[in-house]
Amino acid sequence: MRKSKLLIVIAFFSIYVIWGSTYLLNKVAVTEISPLLLASIRFFIAGILIMVIAKVMGKSLTITKNQFVNSIIAGFLFLVYGNGIFVWALKYVDSGFGALLAATQPLFVLFLMRLIDGKRMQKKSIIGVCLGVFGMYLLVSQKEISTSEGSILGIFMIFSSVLSWSYGSVFVSKANLPKNHLVSTGYQMLIAGVLLTVFSLLLKETWSSPLNWSVKTQTSMLLLILFGSIVAFTAFNYLLKAVSTEKVATSAYVNPVIALFLGWYVLDEKLTLQSIIASVILLTGVYFITSRKKISKLKVTTKPQKI
Repeated sequence: MRKSKLLIVIAFFSIYVIWGSTYLLNKVAVTEISPLLLASIRFFIAGILIMVIAKVMGKSLTITKNQFVNSIIAGFLFLVYGNGIFVWALKYVDSGFGALLAATQPLFVLFLMRLIDGKRMQKKSIIGVCLGVFGMYLLVSQKEISTSEGSILGIFMIFSSVLSWSYGSVFVSKANLPKNHLVSTGYQMLIAGVLLTVFSLLLKETWSSPLNWSVKTQTSMLLLILFGSIVAFTAFNYLLKAVSTEKVATSAYVNPVIALFLGWYVLDEKLTLQSIIASVILLTGVYFITSRKKISKLKVTTKPQKI
């Protein structure tokens, strides 16, 4: 019991802090590497390493046809579209700003649960949604953003990637996937790596050798593979089975704080007063959504573990 609680704490630290730093790392890497290529390299290498680790630990790599199909769906929702498109959008928006847009995930999860499970909204949820929508409006309505080249497209694509990730969270919490979290994560990443490579080739992205990357970009990629992919994503998969989907979504109001600070401190990204006010309102809305009392146990929380 104590070991389980400790794992949950460590897992939450991973998705809170490590994932908060990945916005900065992706922003640094995408300045030199084509976005889909970046994601494909990251996930394919991470997937191989995870499978090797699982095999060394004596875990079975066996997967059923149904689990494989579900892994393809999950890998696409989370990593191909949810992450690949998000990284692409970082070419047009600041890392901290992108993180704030990603903070809308609990709103999307709430709406999807309403549509899929028919779960009615509580008063706190309604307040949270109103605050979240108002915060988003303040965030994206700034002149500095609306007049910058490509920013509107970047914002739209980030929202679509957040929707994909949110639906993936709901899907995975119910899906039949390999019980071992390492094996499940490994399959998703390998599948995503292959799909992203295909899309990168179809879109004729520019490919470059890692030997030609700057040290800063090489370091960013290494950290993204080891910590952002292997450690944090495995922790994320574990938490989706160990706790409710909504609790996992609370990372959405911790990640932006980490990302905003790192973007400002490392990349000298600008923080306007309106952005700060918008972020406070938006994250307060997220808090209302994720802190409300549960009326009844959700179907998505009945399974003891996740992919």
